[in-house]
Amino acid sequence: MADREQPVTLRTRKFIRNALLGRKQMVVDVLHPNRANVSKDELRSKLAELYKTSKDQVSVFGFRTQYGGGKSTGFALLYDTVDAMKKFEPHYRLVRIGVGSKIEKPSRQQRKQRKNRAKTLRGTAKVKGPAKKKEK
Repeated sequence: MADREQPVTLRTRKFIRNALLGRKQMVVDVLHPNRANVSKDELRSKLAELYKTSKDQVSVFGFRTQYGGGKSTGFALLYDTVDAMKKFEPHYRLVRIGVGSKIEKPSRQQRKQRKNRAKTLRGTAKVKGPAKKKEK
């Protein structure tokens, strides 16, 4: 039997309606016997179906599988609108679910090298590279 066809049960606890942030927040217990774990994408679609909302307004994170398997626990946020989600959800989670776009920047090592090269030019006229040393 394929992994996706195995039954999955969702239970929610500690349900809170957060009107200030325009969302519902809850702890989600996922029962998945005979299955290693459940993908976050699948959980998002099941929660959206359960709470009659769009999959784009659901954010799930922090899932940990219990020792021995069969049960995972994590956190879910169901936003009232996509705009509220974009406003309050951290950017890295928006990127993770495909709502936001990743900011492309040079690697950490390249940024450090550029910073250190700029330190050698301090107090001089900014040219492309360090000025050649004068010979005596």
